[in-house]
Amino acid sequence: MCASFTLIIPDLPGSGNSALERETSIADMAVCVKTILDNEGIDKTLIAGHSMGGYAAFAFAGLYPAMVAGLSLVHSTPVADDEEKKKTRLKAIELIRNGGKNAFISQMIPNLFSESFKQSNVQAVKEQVDEALKMDERSLINFYEAMIARRDHVFVLEKAHFPVQWIIGMDDNVIYYKKILEQCDKSNINFVSFYRNCGHMSMVESPKKLEADLKEFANYCYNPRSK
Repeated sequence: MCASFTLIIPDLPGSGNSALERETSIADMAVCVKTILDNEGIDKTLIAGHSMGGYAAFAFAGLYPAMVAGLSLVHSTPVADDEEKKKTRLKAIELIRNGGKNAFISQMIPNLFSESFKQSNVQAVKEQVDEALKMDERSLINFYEAMIARRDHVFVLEKAHFPVQWIIGMDDNVIYYKKILEQCDKSNINFVSFYRNCGHMSMVESPKKLEADLKEFANYCYNPRSK
């Protein structure tokens, strides 16, 4: 990917080395991405997002559609949380606030993977758990509150003048694949890839396939001759 395209990975507030200085919404995350692109002198981009990153990508496309060359959703959806999902997130927030962050992460992260991957890649799953444990409670709570409060972005698909890519894990326990399929025909141009024996973490479970699919999509978005 990097040999063919300029790749920018935003360090959003509360993640990586960026401190969470105030409550940050999904829309705020999109604004952060816009600021980065402006600073880099980039006026059009393929924006890709995994899970919550996909929510931010949808928010970006809704706020700045003219800047979008393509939208790639890696295990994500434009649909806002329903009441059941909100209740689940609120329970997680309560657990974290009561000192249960480590227990929550140790249970939640393995659930992101397919059963077959968990059984044959114990160390890889452990590494993801260890990385997630580095996040502080305040940031984790903020992310869950932001996801609860986010708006529905199906309208982005209905108005999209750009191609949309869907990466779908057939064993995804977080977003049921049929729920994502319901959105795949709402935009004019769609790239849909199914990942068998894969959960919510294709970048870990099927990295080579994900890289190939992202590169194919990027080539389509940026090379008029491929259209």
